Amino acid sequence: MGDPEVVVIGSGPNGMVAACVLARAGLKVLVLEAHEARAGGALGSEEGTLPGFVHDVGAAFFPFPRRSPAFRFLNLEQELTLYNMPFESCHPAPDGSVACIARDLELTAQHFGDPRDGEVFKNLAQWHARMEEHILGFLLGPLPTILPLLHMLPFSIFRFARIMLSSCAGLGRRLFKSEAARRVFPGLALHVDLGPSDPLGASVGYMLGLTATTAGYCIPQGGAGAITGALVKILERHGGRVQLDSRVARVLVGKAGAEGVVLADGTEIRATRAVLADTTAASLLLDLVERQHVPGRAVRFMERFPQGWGTFKMDWALSAPVPWAVPEARQAAVVHTGDSIADLQRFTDQVRRGELPENPYLVIGQQSLADPTRAPAGKHTLWAYSRVPPRMAGGWKDHAEAMADRIDARIEGLAPGFRATVLKRRIVTPEGLEAMDANLVGGDLGGGSNAWNRQLVFRPMFPYFRYRMPVRRLYLCSSYTHPGSGVHGMCGFNAARIALRDLGL
Repeated sequence: MGDPEVVVIGSGPNGMVAACVLARAGLKVLVLEAHEARAGGALGSEEGTLPGFVHDVGAAFFPFPRRSPAFRFLNLEQELTLYNMPFESCHPAPDGSVACIARDLELTAQHFGDPRDGEVFKNLAQWHARMEEHILGFLLGPLPTILPLLHMLPFSIFRFARIMLSSCAGLGRRLFKSEAARRVFPGLALHVDLGPSDPLGASVGYMLGLTATTAGYCIPQGGAGAITGALVKILERHGGRVQLDSRVARVLVGKAGAEGVVLADGTEIRATRAVLADTTAASLLLDLVERQHVPGRAVRFMERFPQGWGTFKMDWALSAPVPWAVPEARQAAVVHTGDSIADLQRFTDQVRRGELPENPYLVIGQQSLADPTRAPAGKHTLWAYSRVPPRMAGGWKDHAEAMADRIDARIEGLAPGFRATVLKRRIVTPEGLEAMDANLVGGDLGGGSNAWNRQLVFRPMFPYFRYRMPVRRLYLCSSYTHPGSGVHGMCGFNAARIALRDLGL
């Protein structure tokens, strides 16, 4: 198709969304993906244990195909078949207590710790549903995004601000009486590197909890790779294409700014109008762009860029569903383990000290309960991860089996007989995740740290928070930019719209 007008480096969800938006605007777009066999980065699926058992390699549950402005703009939901379970999230403990979140708020109220806490959560969810469009507009759009807040009444703005300024533990204790309910928001916030007591940490837990009541945790038929496949179809429909096995080694910088890229095999590909990078901030500014084009302050910061925690992931092929002791967990898309706020705080402290957690917090996915295409008839898959130090003394090979055994024991404690259902398990260490996708540095799923001082105008660093990089016509569109992690496509959507504005389109 001749020289593309725009080259996008990387085909993760943000890179693909950016490419689709630019192609819809009439530009010739080429996406370059290092993986030799598939697009998507960590948004993919494969038979990782036994034949016929389909496991998501990274992200697995998706509230945003129905709610993200980026996906709604692209009509992504029309390209997918999405399933939901009766409960979106279940939070059991060994003492038999449980709190659950469902899209049916009456069902949630009956299963959220105790009746009083259930009513409190239901009222919060009803308020959130009325405010969600404005909240998402504020949290997901390109900075500054003040206009959506102006549509909220003063009391709602105050209520929202009070939530955002809380720690997860503080928010849980302020709202709820039972320990089962109090541990929900802290458990959800640990999807990234936010512990229960971290200042201003409630935003992640709150948003994950409340979007579960509106969009739910969607399970795409056939695996997470279906989302990537849908984005590829949308791109191709508008004239763009993805080129696999094309690792970018350098961004070409000339008088006009970013003018193309050089692949690892030496091939030059020119981009006549812009280059967008769905990469880590550090790899773009330290490795892909030659140092003379990057301000020294940016180089120094990127050399010590604050990454998030590592991730330890496991997949299982099972002969039967997990025999959870708590019946609600048998009807949940996702099960979160955490006995109490104190238990989750101990976990946080151990990970931050560089230790293997003794009682691992887990995010556990049961996709095959909703989607029978994931496993042979009568059998099931299981997917889980825990947060861990990104690196261990001697390398993860010396610790992987011990950590996996602790995870098995954690599930067995909540589901006696679980081990007897395991046909095969697969271990993916932080090193393995980074080998699969270079953006997952040390197994960091969150696009760098999600601490309060790494958000908004500090993501990835000031003053480069509006996707434009120090080189003209070069844009960063990955989760290392605002609004950060999650398969919502908004980093790519926002970056593409900024680029279009700069191009006069």
